[in-house]
Amino acid sequence: MPHLNLQLSGTPDAELSSRATALIADLTVEVLGKPRELIAIAVHYVDRAHWFIDGRSLHEWGRNAFHLDISITDETNTKGEKAHYLEQVHSRLSALIGDVHETSYIHIVDARAAAYGYGGLSQERRYQLAQSQAKS
Repeated sequence: MPHLNLQLSGTPDAELSSRATALIADLTVEVLGKPRELIAIAVHYVDRAHWFIDGRSLHEWGRNAFHLDISITDETNTKGEKAHYLEQVHSRLSALIGDVHETSYIHIVDARAAAYGYGGLSQERRYQLAQSQAKS
């Protein structure tokens, strides 16, 4: 929590991956308040000739693009926080990558606490355990 999948157009670039994941992790901590030690990011590259927007490849457009999916526990962030996150990630990632087509998506997945977790425990179970410990 949270888990992120980042797709970038182009060929694999370790430096770009490092810079993009650092940027996204920073914003995930700063804007959404998520613990850095629980942020997991996978980066995938898609050749521009195989990424299509409006029936044309990014190669034809002469542009770049990205797609970010981030899974967070439902009800842990406000609409305002999520809107700010979308704006900041789009702006800063676009500046980092350069020549980004506007049709680059960010999808915040509000996952139900009982259906999402890490380390073999759902977020709901973690909440229940924390509540029972607080009562003790």
